[in-house]
Order: sequence, then structure tokens, then C-alpha cells
Amino acid sequence: MLTDDFDYELPEERIAQRPEPRGTSWLLVLDAEGPYRHRRVGDLPALLRPGDLLVVNDTRVIPARLFGRRRPGGGKVELLLVEKVGPQEWDVLVRPGRKARPGTVLDLAPGLTAEMVERPEGPEAGPGPAAGDGRRRVRFSAPVEPWLDRLGHVPLPPYIRRADEAADRTTYQTVYARRPGAIAAPTAGLHLTKELLAELAAHGVETAAVTLHVGIGTFQPVTAELVHEHTMERERYEIPEETAERIAATRAAGGRIVAVGTTVVRTLEGAAAAAATVDGPAPADPDGAAKAPAEPDGAAAPPAARPVPAGAGATDLFIVPGFRFRVVDVLLTNFHLPRSTLLMLVSAFAGREHVLAAYREAIESGYRFYSYGDAMLVEGREER
Repeated sequence: MLTDDFDYELPEERIAQRPEPRGTSWLLVLDAEGPYRHRRVGDLPALLRPGDLLVVNDTRVIPARLFGRRRPGGGKVELLLVEKVGPQEWDVLVRPGRKARPGTVLDLAPGLTAEMVERPEGPEAGPGPAAGDGRRRVRFSAPVEPWLDRLGHVPLPPYIRRADEAADRTTYQTVYARRPGAIAAPTAGLHLTKELLAELAAHGVETAAVTLHVGIGTFQPVTAELVHEHTMERERYEIPEETAERIAATRAAGGRIVAVGTTVVRTLEGAAAAAATVDGPAPADPDGAAKAPAEPDGAAAPPAARPVPAGAGATDLFIVPGFRFRVVDVLLTNFHLPRSTLLMLVSAFAGREHVLAAYREAIESGYRFYSYGDAMLVEGREER
């Protein structure tokens, strides 16, 4: 499978630079079969079914971009926090990287400096590739977290061609974000409001949460010519006991699991795939969808019967066409970059040609793309 198979042309004016008010963005509905429907995100209660379960990612974006001055000389340097590896040490991306040799010291603020240190190779380097990925390691003079609210900047993606603003601290955060750790927002969730979630609950669609702290691996470009040559970076996740129980109960009752964003898909499917590897495949219904057996008197299904186990873990799952989905039935997602792992995931879920045709429809219809853009509601296809 070629990376070029997931390419498309996007006019630059279609890249959203600022968000629309939450709940008002366009929503392109892709049923498993049939024509596209143009709706609004606020129409979700009419599009989902009573008994469905909405699963969200409650990670919270940290102001992970820092600016400092290099000693000596005072040259400006930008740091993007990537991974905490010790009480005062982080893996970072540095710009300009050529000036970031071990021993270099950056002044960030009175009382806070950052020194470049050697980054180990191999397993000791931590999650993700250790060589050639542009990372450096820094040791701060004090734990950096208490400084971030004052010094840090919102890590907007590079296709948003402006500096971050005060409003981004709110708009680039979901309304249910509660666990700090992400360096990018789970952007499908940016569309949801507390009022819309309450309306969904009144309609019989409850909400459950998982946590996956979005890192640079989610957005790392696929540079290999062949898709299978790309390596995904591990991202850490946590699935609460209550969420695992509610997923099992929803499947047992015939409801659908609706993932809000690709990070939720990777969390649920990664955990399910890992469990299937250890315990064997999950029970299946006649249509091939993983199911948990019903329990008498409304009791929660036992852990062994759950499509998704509770607990913490890490996943480097790379979802491409041909992947067998075990958990997710419906996906709410934004429009993704060409040749990206996220576009490959959506294509695996609904069919590459179907998805790329929908992207063309969205472009022709004036939809806004990427993090602050419009959204799609996608049903998985049976032939997945």
C-alpha cells in the first residue's frame, strides 16, 4: 500500500485559522452506504441513537511551547515539550536544533534555566524513535510545570499560521478536559459543548471518558513510500474501570460505541487488540462485531467478557485499511492532512475511496479543514 494512495489536494484557504463557535460547525455525515448528508454538529442528538455511548478523550493540553535565550550570545530558541522523563528532565523539540548541543544553557525566566543534556540511545531513550527525529533532552533548573501557565504558549499546529492568542487557551481545549499532559488537542472534541452533551444525555446517549495524552507521534508525517514502513510512536493511555464497564454494557444491550476522535479509536482498539493477543479474540456476534455477554439484573460484565479492559497502557497501533475493528462503531472526527496516519485510520474505518470522495465533497462544499475546522460523522463499513 502506497502512502500516495492517501494524498489529496487542498486549497490553502480551506485550512481553518480560527474556530467557529462550538457546536455550530458543519458536519458531513458518511453513512455506511448512501449519499452524504450535510448537517451541523448541533444535530448530533438527531443523528445518534438512544443507547449509544459517546466516548471522549479527557486529556488536557498543556502550554507546552517555551521561548528562551541561549548563553552566550542571547539567540532566541524555541522548545516544545514532548515527554517528561524525570522530575526536571524532558525530551523536547528544539528550534533551531543546530544550536542545541549538550551543555548549552537557555535562560527562560528569572529563576528558570534549561540545560541541554545527552539523550540516550536505545530503550533508555524512552517512547518513540531515538535517532533522527530531531529531539533533544533538557534539564530544567526546577520542575517546569508550575511555570507553564505564565511562560508557556499554546502549541498550535504549524498549519495555523499565526501566533497563539489568549483565546486559544480556551478554544484549543475541550470542555471536559481534566487531565493535563497533551501537547495537541483531541480536536474532534473541540466541537462539543456542555449543553450539547446534556442534550445527548436527555436523548439517551451517555458519555464515558478515556485518557490518551496526545503527543507528536499522532501528527508525525509519513515519509516512507510504503505505508507499512512507517513506525508509530507509543502514546500512553488510561481506561477507567467505569468506562470499560459501560462499553461492555452498551455492546451487550445492542448500542453503538461512538468515538470522539481518532485518539479514542487508538485507545480503545489498541487496548482491545492487546487484550485479544493475550486472551484470544473477544466473543463475536453474527455480524462479526465484538460483543460482551449480558449479565443478569444489570450487573457489569466480568473483565474477561469486556471488549476493552480497564487499566493503563501504551499503544503504537498503526491503523490502516485491512485492520479489524473490535470496538468502535461510529466515529466523530475532523478532516485530516494528506498522507497522514489519521487519514489512514479513517480510511480503514470507512473505506479509502469512500473517505477520499467525501473529502472532495467537503472541499467543493466549502468545509474548513484540520484542527479548527469542520467535522465528519462516519459509520464503519461491514467489510472492514
